[in-house]
Amino acid sequence: MKKNKSNQNSTGTIALNKKARHDYHLQDKFEAGVSLQGWELKSIREGKVNITDAYIIMQNGEAWLVGCRITPLNQASTHVICEPERARKLLLNKRELDRLIGGRERQGYSIVATAMYWKKCWVKLEIYLAKGKQDHDKRDSIKDRDWERQKQRVMKHSV
Repeated sequence: MKKNKSNQNSTGTIALNKKARHDYHLQDKFEAGVSLQGWELKSIREGKVNITDAYIIMQNGEAWLVGCRITPLNQASTHVICEPERARKLLLNKRELDRLIGGRERQGYSIVATAMYWKKCWVKLEIYLAKGKQDHDKRDSIKDRDWERQKQRVMKHSV
């Protein structure tokens, strides 16, 4: 008989970058594995990760996650020298890497990390090819969101 594990977070989401949806027009979605060390995995299980300032750079045909902060646990990092903001290699196949490189170099897209989550026993990173929004685009999206909210209220009260 199997026992159901009670997770803190039932959706499997570890960290979100909510600012990315506000600052960018998100285009193409990719799912990448992250190359981690043991102490990093223990810290991620405790929820000590922040990806709000994270971005992806392409170097020598490989993708690297930069700016992601994983705070080390005291008990897990006694025998290891920890770098909380080290660059972490992203695990993507060749076709995905080619699309990311092409989008970045030829079309001027940015590569943005939006979410980190569990998929079975692996840590995955959701990344997007994205175009930066200008201030007037941000105002338009705020207006649209407010209008949708008002429509929902009106529909709710009219029924």
